[in-house]
Amino acid sequence: MPYVFYNARVVTPRQEIENGAVVVSETGQIAYVGPMDGRPTVDGAQVDLQGRILAPGLIDVHVHGGKGITFGNLDRLEEEIRFYSEWVASAGVAGFVCSVAAPNTETLLRIVDCYATIFERGLPGAEALGLHLEGPYLNPERKGAFNPAWLHLPTLQEAEALLQAGRGWIRQVTLAPELPGALETAARFRAAGVVVALGHSNADYETAWQALQGDFRHVTHTYNAQRGFQHREPGVVGAVLTSEGTTAELIADLVHVHPGAMRLLVRCLGRDRVVLVTDAMAGAGLADGQYELVGHPVTVKNGMATLADGTLAGSTVLLNQCVRNMHLEVGVPLREAVQMASLNPARAMGLDSRLGSLEVGKDASLVVLDDQARVYLTVVRGKIVYRSD
Repeated sequence: MPYVFYNARVVTPRQEIENGAVVVSETGQIAYVGPMDGRPTVDGAQVDLQGRILAPGLIDVHVHGGKGITFGNLDRLEEEIRFYSEWVASAGVAGFVCSVAAPNTETLLRIVDCYATIFERGLPGAEALGLHLEGPYLNPERKGAFNPAWLHLPTLQEAEALLQAGRGWIRQVTLAPELPGALETAARFRAAGVVVALGHSNADYETAWQALQGDFRHVTHTYNAQRGFQHREPGVVGAVLTSEGTTAELIADLVHVHPGAMRLLVRCLGRDRVVLVTDAMAGAGLADGQYELVGHPVTVKNGMATLADGTLAGSTVLLNQCVRNMHLEVGVPLREAVQMASLNPARAMGLDSRLGSLEVGKDASLVVLDDQARVYLTVVRGKIVYRSD
């Protein structure tokens, strides 16, 4: 069904159009972006946005679940991912990369194969953009919330098996580059079109720097679960801050990273390379309580998810809240904060030819926000999948 969204503050890659409009074609693509008085006549639904912000749909490339769902539950895999897809659209998310882990290779292969089948059929709300394997190739010294029994060294044989099971749906894999076999495995994943991310790493600066000049082109939750910055040994963080071309995730929940450190990342990498993620777990969107993540029980108290020893275990933040935090707490202009949760993740995952910005010919995956980043409407490929009451 064609739509005309008008009377909006339209956010495009490099400008804002006051009194703007976006026309969506019957096939679900963007047919017009521009001033309201220049919009073409279309025989379709006319939606007055009453001056609100019309922006690209948000994209979360690192998330483990939410609203009681933990990705990878083989007993209810399709039922839960469909529920999550519908629910997360209420946070303005039009697409997400599903982060998964498993206690052993056999289980991980089953999870990957099953998700590939489900994703091929499509989801009812936010679009599944692929899988993120966060583990098992992580350094136990920087395991974060992961159960160390779930981790092991990478091998080319296992990488081949995962790629075969994924049938093109493995979008991203996190590796610690200092592990034996990591560089060869990273090269194989990258050759298959998978984004290789540096994460959960205790590498020194030189090792991390070399990795980021090679097949590692993305960084998993910058600052967290990686060797920090010291003036005589800049570590992984120093390599990220001085990198060129690398995209870097940031959990902007005001828990994982101090706003000052967020400002530093933006200052060093610029608005085009910071990628906002939630790293959310089952407690996102729910009250405090007891949950589970990557093989551990997790307690959520005052919105903070931790293991029994106090280790942070994912987040409970929503992606639109990350946008708001970057804008109101870090001081990033709202348009740039939106870009960090839409165009930047789309570019990082190689999806920007059809997603991430409001441009003619791209998929009509859109979100309507106010200046506090509250969500009023989410559209995925031309279909309204969420509308606030």
